[in-house]
Amino acid sequence: MSRGRSDGSQKKRLIASLCGVAIFLGFLYVYHGSIFGSENGGSSALEYGSKSLRKLGSSYLGGDEDADKQDESSSSFGQGDGEDNFVPKSYPVCDDRHTELIPCLDRHLIYQMRMKLDLSVMEHYERHCPPLERRFNCLIPPPSGYKVPIKWPQSRDEVWKANIPHTHLAHEKSDQNWMVVKGEKIIFPGGGTHFHYGADKYIKAIANMLNFTDNIINNEGRLRTVLDVGCGVASFGAYLLSSDVITMSLAPNDVHQNQIQFALERGIPAYLGVLGTKRLPYPSRSFELAHCSRCRIDWLQRDGILLLELDRLLRPGGYFAYSSPEAYAQDEEDLRIWREMSALVERMCWRIAAKRNQTVIWQKPLTNDCYMEREPGTRPPLCQSDDDPDAVWNVNMEACITPYSERDHKAKGSGLVPWPARLTSPPPRLADFGYSSEMFEKDTEKWQRRVEKYWNLLSSKVSSNTLRNVMDMKANMGSFAAALRDKNVWVMNVVPQDGPNTLKLIYDRGLIGSIHDWCEAYSTYPRTYDLLHAGTVFSDLEKKDCSPEDLLIEMDRMLRPTGFIIIRDKQHVIDFVKKYLPALHWEIVATADSSSDSDNDGDEVDFIVQKKLWLTTESLRGTE
Repeated sequence: MSRGRSDGSQKKRLIASLCGVAIFLGFLYVYHGSIFGSENGGSSALEYGSKSLRKLGSSYLGGDEDADKQDESSSSFGQGDGEDNFVPKSYPVCDDRHTELIPCLDRHLIYQMRMKLDLSVMEHYERHCPPLERRFNCLIPPPSGYKVPIKWPQSRDEVWKANIPHTHLAHEKSDQNWMVVKGEKIIFPGGGTHFHYGADKYIKAIANMLNFTDNIINNEGRLRTVLDVGCGVASFGAYLLSSDVITMSLAPNDVHQNQIQFALERGIPAYLGVLGTKRLPYPSRSFELAHCSRCRIDWLQRDGILLLELDRLLRPGGYFAYSSPEAYAQDEEDLRIWREMSALVERMCWRIAAKRNQTVIWQKPLTNDCYMEREPGTRPPLCQSDDDPDAVWNVNMEACITPYSERDHKAKGSGLVPWPARLTSPPPRLADFGYSSEMFEKDTEKWQRRVEKYWNLLSSKVSSNTLRNVMDMKANMGSFAAALRDKNVWVMNVVPQDGPNTLKLIYDRGLIGSIHDWCEAYSTYPRTYDLLHAGTVFSDLEKKDCSPEDLLIEMDRMLRPTGFIIIRDKQHVIDFVKKYLPALHWEIVATADSSSDSDNDGDEVDFIVQKKLWLTTESLRGTE
């Protein structure tokens, strides 16, 4: 027995020695990787050969105490002595299998951690973020043959196949005109499951059903924000843009994988999400229209909880356009579903606004009158008076009707002016925060000046079509996005979940966005935004128990190659970020001291960087 133990000990020592050598060689290779010196769109490309997958929260190849100390020190902003702060010279590159990694929507993580989820209610498509020890501390590589995306508006109709090398939807939906493979490109004819002959004609038909002037869906500016559930590749939202209507195109990462990735690559607003068990990350009364075109959702499940979530999100008098076999088919099962669904929406006080062929459009009431007239015990019930309909982050859906406040009930509507005046008019819900109209107007003017300054700093790098997908990581009242009104961009306005829930003001301005916690990865694919704006986001993170280094890696994941980041923050935050530029392969574009600004919030600095286009050895093979 003792001999066996001795042999085992020798083997362990041998394995440990080999691991040590492997780690040493690995570090040498990562830190002294070669540079591929070609030009592509004005950006140098870096070549990496490393394919090892590393984890965050431990050393690159395993957890030891020294590595834990390094991680701990690198997660601070280093305002102390700073001598022991560990800053990597280079980050390793994630394995090529992870070119489309979405950390909080990673099915491999679900399998590996053996999560017990209820598939019948779509829990496996909801957010499940990795624990610290399973986070990736590596840069997401672009796919083989990646190219700088086609610019808007051309991108609405075509993208590079190499950027999203998935053609199964083109074959699966070939009879519905979702997308067509044509040489090096994927073409989007504008079709959908229900509108094979084009979304534009379908949109006009809906406007006609609702008797809108000249069959224009925006109804003279009164219909501005739309939620498209089960959106496919978002052609419905794409064709609404020409009518000055902005759509939150929503779909999960399901069997139609990459549909949201295609939407964002096309330059169309979109978000990865699902009607499952949690509220969607949008406040109450955000959308004038919700839309479902054969979205394969069981609206009758769990006492109608999913329809009630749409009800929460619709504005007073808002519409739900539903195109599905249940609305017209005559077989027994479809008729049963139609009868039960009709009975449910009637108890919810919705009325049929129009029904034609394969589409029905219901309308939500303007006031609480119908709710008050229902028989006692009618289901679904009204939500409890202490339920906050705007609390959405990790909040479970409730099978209840959200009634209007007394103020909204008396107003008999949302009280919003038509678009585009809506963008700069003080929204009625300002009062919920104790904000005055004067505060709102000053904030709008302040960000108009700041955005002009940003664009002056970017002038040598951007032209009229350089940017399309923009994210404001701390949107406040949405004034940064409002200042971009004349640019050919759309903005995902993100409101941090632990601050004032101002997202409803953003929607009331005719803009869109979502609630999020920047201690976690965002629900989007890699390489989906051209510009990230981070105003005091890092300063906020400093007050939390989460890593700014994690956030830098997440920002790199979301940002397209050659994309830009604007950081407006304290000087010590900027100094911290600068240390990581070589490892992230970001270049400084401009730095500006804001201390002379009349509206400066505490000596903040404007810092703009650009992400280089770098390619792995595998990516380079695809360009040959």
